[in-house]
This record gives sequence, C-alpha cells and structure tokens, in this order.
Amino acid sequence: MRILQINNCHYRRGGADIVYLNTGKLLEEHGHMVCYFSQENIKNEETKFSNYFIKEADFFGKSFIQKIYSIPRFFYSFEAKNSISKLLNDFKPEVAHIHLYKGILTPSILKKLKEHKIPVIITLHDYGLLCPHNLMLDGKMNICKRCINASALNCVFHKCNRNSLILSTVSSIEFIFHKTFFPFLKYFDKIIAVSKFGTEIHQESNEFKDKIDFLYNFYPELDKTKINSKKGSYFLYLGRLSAEKGINTLITAWVSKERESKLKVVGTGELFVELNDLTTKNDSIELLGFKTGIELINLIKNASFIIVPSEWYENNPLTIIEAFSNGKPVIGSNVGGIPELIINNKTGFVFTTKNTSELSDIITTAEKMDDKTYSDFSFRCRKFAEDNFSDKNHYNNLIDIYTKVINDNK
Repeated sequence: MRILQINNCHYRRGGADIVYLNTGKLLEEHGHMVCYFSQENIKNEETKFSNYFIKEADFFGKSFIQKIYSIPRFFYSFEAKNSISKLLNDFKPEVAHIHLYKGILTPSILKKLKEHKIPVIITLHDYGLLCPHNLMLDGKMNICKRCINASALNCVFHKCNRNSLILSTVSSIEFIFHKTFFPFLKYFDKIIAVSKFGTEIHQESNEFKDKIDFLYNFYPELDKTKINSKKGSYFLYLGRLSAEKGINTLITAWVSKERESKLKVVGTGELFVELNDLTTKNDSIELLGFKTGIELINLIKNASFIIVPSEWYENNPLTIIEAFSNGKPVIGSNVGGIPELIINNKTGFVFTTKNTSELSDIITTAEKMDDKTYSDFSFRCRKFAEDNFSDKNHYNNLIDIYTKVINDNK
C-alpha cells in the first residue's frame, strides 16, 4: 500500500509528532511504501521526501509587525498547496493520514487531496475540530466546552489563546474560515479518536457522530521491551513544562511534605526558568531538561511512579503508554482520557484535578508501598499495555481502517 503521512512537524517535539513518526516506521516495517509531508526544520528526522517539505513557519519567532503580515499564511498556505500537489503527482498515494496540520500546513492541503481523489484519515491528537485553540481551555486555564455546537467567537470573549485578545481573535477567525470553506466532513473520510473520552466528546458535536473510529496509540516493539518491576528511588514527571500540564500543582504537592524520595522533572517549556529557580531551593526536586531515546527510557524504567497531573482534557498520553509498557505505575489526574487508562489502586492512583492536598497524600502512600505490592502493580501495568498498546494490534486495526476507507472511495 502507498501511504502518505502528514504532520506539521517531522521531529519528536511532542506526542502527536512521535505518533506520526512511529506510525510511518510501523507501516514501513510491514512492507508499505510510506511518504511524508511536513515543514523544514534543522531537527527533522531524515527522509528522502524532505525536498517536498515547505519552509519552516515560525509564527511566534516573529516581531509583532511580522506576525500581523503573516496572519493570512496562518489560514492558508499556497506553498503547502503547491508542494503537496507535486508530491501527490510523484508518489500517487492510495490513502493520506493526517495528524496535525492547522496553522502550518493549513487546510490548503485538503483541497489538493480531494482533487486527487485521495481518501483522507485524520487522527485527533487534540481538539482542533471542536475548539479554535485546540486545548478546550479558556484564558483563565479553566476547561471550556463553550464552542461545541456554538459560536467560535466564545474564544474571543474568553481570550482562550494565551489569554490574548489578538491571538484569540486570530484563532476564532481561522476556525470559522476552516469550517466555512473546508468543512471537516467534506474533507475527512474517517476520524480516529485515540481515547474513549476523545470519542465521546467529539460525538457531542452534531458533525462527527458517524465518522469516528477509536484506536489507542501504541508502544513500538512492545514484545521486545523488558520491564523493571522493582520500586525506584524517585518519582518522575515527563512532559511539557506549561500550566495546563499541572506541573505547578505537582510541585506544590511535592514540597508540602518532607519526602523520602526525589522528584525528577523531564521536559522544557515556558515554566522552565521559574521551576529552575524553585528547584535550586529544594534538593528533593531535580530539573533535568529535555531527554530522549535510551536516556529517557532508562529514567522511566528506574523510576518508582510516573506522575501525570494534567489540568486539560489530556487525550491518550504517551507518558502513560511508555510507563505501563515498562512496568511503571502512574499517578494521574481524573481528567480527559487519563482515568480510563489507570485502574485505581491496581495500576496506579487517580486524584482530583488541581487538588494538591489529595495528590500529596497519594504520593506519600506510593512512597510507603512495600515491594510485593509494587511488583503486583508493575505486572498489572504491563498486562494493561499488552492488552491495549500492542504495535501488532495497532497495525492490524489501522490497516483495516485504511482498507475500508480506500474501498469506500472506489
């Protein structure tokens, strides 16, 4: 099968980018011809299709005046339209699988895919089909569902994009432009939700009820991964250092009591400097910055618990997939797709979102857990991963989706 994978980013920046690259590799390993379409970046993984990539679009790296002039590019990219047209003519894919495209590749690519009669699948890594700012958070960082089946101007009224009136206005106009000229149901033949929660919340919209399939993300080569069922000496947070990820709640909960363990924090983001100043005053917290590859896997394997304190509708966190696949239990907030993954008091613990006192007490309970109980947790985590995050099962289910969409479009 000839398959086109599409994403705004071609390096491992975040969860959606990792899934995009892992999916391409999985398909290649099964003998399929995979093509990629993205934007240029010095960090990009190597691919022979990079000559089709568009120039890097760095909206936030521009001056204020440059940002104003680049706003139309945020809505529609003629460069992306022309580049993907050349790629489609040369590669002739049987199916296209989109991950993230808004703001960079833009909906300009959808029209070309439709003109070439390529069936299109999109995986929902965020809530961009429901929310102008993708995260379903308002400007005060409260969970917000106002735009489902209602006006996208709610994004302006509540300054949902970084609490900025200008950015929120741009997001709302872009969302309205997209829905008006590139309606989702016209251009997407199948929508893949990566959590049960994601499926349910999209089905609240009148648009998506009949086009959604549910498929968890996967862990590459799960059957070759050996677990560490021994309790580690530290707890681990890994992810973006930003407010919606709940890192401030975690730090507050951690320092509220004397700890026997250390907290290691892996990641970068806008709160890095603030957290760095704080951790210099508390030797039980270690800020490690960005990690990847074997170094990151070893940090996961040797941890005690992984903590996922998110305060937005986290969809299907790769952090939990990585933790369970390596036999590590998780402490997670009861929001979005997190609680459907954690079996409370069996594969980890669930706490009330933003509740620092409850989280602090759970951390203390986890610290005092005996080795036998911990080992039982570890093996249940791995069993859950084998049942839900297998690359083999994911491949079979994904190919079934591709095949059905292709046959339906003949």
